[in-house]
Amino acid sequence: MIFGGPRHLELVGAGAKGRAWPVPFDVAPVLECRGRRVVVLASGDPFWHGAGGSLVGFMAAGEWVSHPVPSTFALAANRLGWRLEDSLCLGLHATPYARLLPHLGRGQRLICTLRDGAAAAELGAWLMSNGAGSARLQVLERLGGPAERVREVTALGYDLADVQAPVAMAIEVTENAGLPATPGLADDLFATDGQITKQPIRALTLCALAPRKGALLWDIGAGSGSISVEWCLQGGRALAVEARADRLTNISANIASFGLQDRMRVVEAKVSGGVLPAALTETVPDDVFLGGGADEALLASLFNVLPQGVRLVANAVTLETEALLTQWHARKGGELTRIDIARAAPLGQMRGWEASRPVVQWNVLT
Repeated sequence: MIFGGPRHLELVGAGAKGRAWPVPFDVAPVLECRGRRVVVLASGDPFWHGAGGSLVGFMAAGEWVSHPVPSTFALAANRLGWRLEDSLCLGLHATPYARLLPHLGRGQRLICTLRDGAAAAELGAWLMSNGAGSARLQVLERLGGPAERVREVTALGYDLADVQAPVAMAIEVTENAGLPATPGLADDLFATDGQITKQPIRALTLCALAPRKGALLWDIGAGSGSISVEWCLQGGRALAVEARADRLTNISANIASFGLQDRMRVVEAKVSGGVLPAALTETVPDDVFLGGGADEALLASLFNVLPQGVRLVANAVTLETEALLTQWHARKGGELTRIDIARAAPLGQMRGWEASRPVVQWNVLT
């Protein structure tokens, strides 16, 4: 049995032994052949955005052997003369184009494998709509085979037709677009009903939470989910808990617009009486954020269920919650900080300071 894409099967003359991958991609047909002699054909390095990583998790070490050849990324870098170590390599087969947003800085070079020929035009249009219209694009088709072709366009002037898979796109960004690397994105980038941790407070809160790649955040009372979004943009994962249906809609919209579907999940639940939703208790977080609604029962429950060493950051804007955090700080320690921010605003024909509501922040390890 020979599994592969139609192009692979044609190139090797697989004939009756050939089996094309199902669409959408699924490894089940290969696993159903356990005990038989099976070959899987995959372009390049099967363990860099390839089929190998999808398959071996279901097999024992002695059930498989791999023979890698230069990856699509290596072939592309050699065609273009790019240093591979200085280029960002991404697999965008089933990943939202929004995943590129943090990487669209002037001078950045990206090599992206794509779903099919039509995806190249889609990505060009997406780049143009996100402020990178002048980006130089190299569309690389069927690298390493007899039908190889490389064509250059800009995102704004994309006019290529008949793009053949497998296809990759090399992107050279010529202007600053996308997202900054610092915490505290502009408020207007988020879908919100006004219930959002405002930009300067969000920046300070994220610094207190200290995101790390792969770390899991519980965001309880998520509002618009802005804290979770920025946590995930730093490489973490998040469970955002929110009770109101309209805010759940906003959180879902923010997950989609930032391309975080595989990193961030929203849970509809009201946390009351210190009872945590099952979706939380099935996981172990690295950090917990309480943006509002903290009460005695919730804090007691968290300290009861969280393992030692989990960072808890809670923000208070009401006098009642501030008093609660002050009491818990006396019991458990940590850092208690009052954040006062004022911005210049018109005052008659002159200007004056317009103060925001002060925020009291408690940062503690359980």
